[in-house]
Amino acid sequence: MPSDTPVYMDYSATTPCDERVVQEMLPYFTKHFGNASSRVHSFGWRAEAAVEQARERVASLINARPGEIIFTSGATEACNLALRGVFERYAVKGNHIITTATEHKAVLDTCRALEKKGAVITFLKVDKRGLIDLAELSEAIRSTTVLVSVMFANNETGVIQPVKEIGAICKQHQVLFFCDATQAVGKIPVDVNEAGIDLMSFSGHKIYGPKGAGTLYIRSRGPRVTLTPQITGGAQEQNIRSGTLNVPGIVGLGNACKLCAEEIPAEIQKLTSLRNKLRDALLQISGTFLNGHKEMCLPHVLNLSFAGLNSSLLLSALNKTIALSSGSACTSGSLDPSYVLTAMSIAPDLAKAALRFSIGRFTTEEEIDFAIKEVTDKVAELRTRTIII
Repeated sequence: MPSDTPVYMDYSATTPCDERVVQEMLPYFTKHFGNASSRVHSFGWRAEAAVEQARERVASLINARPGEIIFTSGATEACNLALRGVFERYAVKGNHIITTATEHKAVLDTCRALEKKGAVITFLKVDKRGLIDLAELSEAIRSTTVLVSVMFANNETGVIQPVKEIGAICKQHQVLFFCDATQAVGKIPVDVNEAGIDLMSFSGHKIYGPKGAGTLYIRSRGPRVTLTPQITGGAQEQNIRSGTLNVPGIVGLGNACKLCAEEIPAEIQKLTSLRNKLRDALLQISGTFLNGHKEMCLPHVLNLSFAGLNSSLLLSALNKTIALSSGSACTSGSLDPSYVLTAMSIAPDLAKAALRFSIGRFTTEEEIDFAIKEVTDKVAELRTRTIII
């Protein structure tokens, strides 16, 4: 048994803050505590310089320009800013937004809120592997379409959408493309120019940085994207997102991005190997099914259904030894089957029997071996009790 239990396998919900990130943040809580908007003395200058260095590091990770990076409190705020900001700014052109049925709630709930303000939303279906149909996307675009919002990779299944092809379709139709890349940035290479992304959100706490710091990328040319601000009252962040900047959090986000840029190749290799070992071993358990795409998926996420069992019972049996989830952290308290798996046409009994394993930078092979044994034993034990969902 690993020395530290429960073993953490819920990296898609949040990641531990890397010690190197913490060390870089600490001086900005105490010694260098200035307001980045206070440009009349050295405390403010130092804070502003730290924010701009972080902006450069974030931009470098996704091949953007520093001026295209807007700091937010996290990905949820960034999603809201993108969706609401585009809807209001481009109202003269139209009111139609296209998204998918498997987006994060930060996108889905915001789209439903915009419906009440006159937006027309098309929710694209996905196939059994979680992928959208590109032909259906093309057919859904209208003269009044102002935005296509498709996530880079799903938070429950790890399925990666054909983002480059989506970007090309949007470019062809002169429609803006927003991508929630919260699960992808820092885990796999993400290039906003190669993918044709016009707006993109992600968050620090998913990439070994602090909670409370996130980013919205906004393309500045080809086309130049403009938004209606959603938070006013200070003109920070190019007057797009007002409010005193979270300097320690931004510094941490910037360093987390720098470390990811340096370590992505090695981490992909390590995590893919560990994920495959876990996947192949657990699929040996009778009545176990993979949810999602075997190839077009993130290296660290695995979603499996254990037929005849209920995920809540499995989680209860495992929660003292392995930290897992049955889906998104935002919906983990729900007794209903995952809306993502339901949209993928996974049978209700299998959707209710799904567990998400998500590993990360600090996962060890010993922990993978431990998880394989624990899950195998608990599934067998629960099945002997003839539990019926």
